[in-house]
Amino acid sequence: MKNLIKGLAGAAALAFAAGSVQAQEAKEPIKFGLFLDFTAVYTFVSDEYNQGQRDYLTLINEEGGVDGHKVEAIVRDTGNQPQRGIEAYNRAKREGAVLFDFLSTPVSRAIVKRALQDEVVLLTPFHGRGDASDGETFPYVFPAFATYWSQAAILAKYIEDHADGLKGKKIAHVYIDSPFGREPLPILEDLAAEKDFELRSFPYPSPGNEQSAVWTDVRRFRPDFVFIWGAGGGQAVSAREAIRNGISPEKLLSVVWFAETDARSVGANRVKGLKRFEGVAPGTDHSVIQRIQDKVIDAGKGAGEAENVGSSYYNVGVATMALSVEGARLALEEFGAPLTGDKLRKGLEMVENFDADGLMAPITLTPEDHQGGGFGRVSQWDGEKWVPQTDWYNAYQDLVWHEIEQGAEDFREGQ
Repeated sequence: MKNLIKGLAGAAALAFAAGSVQAQEAKEPIKFGLFLDFTAVYTFVSDEYNQGQRDYLTLINEEGGVDGHKVEAIVRDTGNQPQRGIEAYNRAKREGAVLFDFLSTPVSRAIVKRALQDEVVLLTPFHGRGDASDGETFPYVFPAFATYWSQAAILAKYIEDHADGLKGKKIAHVYIDSPFGREPLPILEDLAAEKDFELRSFPYPSPGNEQSAVWTDVRRFRPDFVFIWGAGGGQAVSAREAIRNGISPEKLLSVVWFAETDARSVGANRVKGLKRFEGVAPGTDHSVIQRIQDKVIDAGKGAGEAENVGSSYYNVGVATMALSVEGARLALEEFGAPLTGDKLRKGLEMVENFDADGLMAPITLTPEDHQGGGFGRVSQWDGEKWVPQTDWYNAYQDLVWHEIEQGAEDFREGQ
């Protein structure tokens, strides 16, 4: 009799456990559309960035998902073509995706009005419209990390704090002749007037493979510091041409798009001393990266090459999904399932001082501020790796928000 009772109890326990597993498995998955340019312009970043995104989501799923909901990454190539991006967006929206990341300014800008109308989250870290930081005008668009305006402000503040002020300095802005390259100019021009330094801009044509004439002009200007504002191969060309023209790497300050591969392309030791804006820390000595290594990479479940783990662009991808999952967690906790685009938006707007356990600059999002505070830091290439030169900070946010509000007003008037 005792054995029978034990058997029945065991069967009941197994049935309960099976029922619990089935209930968990029955929870509707959360779908993120990660539609990147894998074949055209942004190939220098897309593979590592997306690998970081997918590996982080695999980690979350291995650890039980978000309140039991697995996160599904829908990954497709846009080739940096807005029409292909729109087609991918429409298809994934029908499939139930509630968040989209295109890592392409042309494509994401083409999606903005659709995302606002469809009430789904458009994540635009380090690309897209800086003025979408105005959450009241762009309620479903989240730059979430420091805009290019904030990046320029942080680099300028670094010079002010570490080079006896900005007054009297000569600063060159060398940039790809595109909206991205030109974006920092209003902030730098305002600062030049306020801080009394000389600013001169030097554009070069896309894609940036040929810059020799520009750097001859930069050399004649004899700048104290040079901002290099390009991406991909163009950044390596800028650094190489600067050095060839006798400008020390110590004088170069880069937008976020200068990674380990760029430094090695120029020559790891030749570019020693170059500084860059950094919104996410590189390297593997972070708890979230170590969890990925243990539960995803070592388990053979990674989305790409193991040597990419910890690279600058890989870690940025991890950070974007860590923030997105945090928003989803808060949304489900506050509003329950199913997770909709509107609930996710509200969840993201509840994110406070989130840094993924030290991986990235702290982010606080509100209904008014979708930039998250505009924090970052300056790091320096030491010949082998990036070494932080500052803590996380933001700078001149009054000037940054002037640009954000002006852009948002222009968008509203154009509706």
